[in-house]
Amino acid sequence: MLTAILTDAEDRMQKSVEFFRKDLASVRAGRANPAILDKITVEYYGAATPLNQLGNISAPEPRLLTIQPWDKSALAAIEKAILKSDLGLNPNNDGSIIRLAIPQLTEERRAQLVKATKKKGEDCKVSIRNIRRDVADKIKADEKAKTCSEDEAKKANDDLQKATDKYIKEIDKILDAKEKEIMEV
Repeated sequence: MLTAILTDAEDRMQKSVEFFRKDLASVRAGRANPAILDKITVEYYGAATPLNQLGNISAPEPRLLTIQPWDKSALAAIEKAILKSDLGLNPNNDGSIIRLAIPQLTEERRAQLVKATKKKGEDCKVSIRNIRRDVADKIKADEKAKTCSEDEAKKANDDLQKATDKYIKEIDKILDAKEKEIMEV
């Protein structure tokens, strides 16, 4: 019973970390990364469609992204969606391909991005701690209901804390790597 609860907790913590990792991939660093366009949706034939489903996105150079739509009629809609996004990029449309020049980040903008990533990291840590609290409550309820012994409950709580510490360290590693990536000149 307790092993199932702990396994479920680990799965939920792992999913939180994976979501955090994907969320950070969309944060613009100094280099061109197609993942920064993942959150953009384009109004295409009346439906909100993710940009990455409308064409091929690539980074041929360190400071350039290219978007080659499969349907040329979507160029204007893609351009409009990029301009509406909070990325601050100006698309350059030549009739068949959209080029996005990634400008050099200012020191002030880098500091803002680091601050934003740290906040996202803290939010992820809070979600992991919430998972720990929920599972600890379940363990306590099982102990009160006499479905597990006091020793089993103590061991389960220790295992839960170890899992929590492991995932929080993983978040810190991801944050450190992203901070270095943002601060690179």
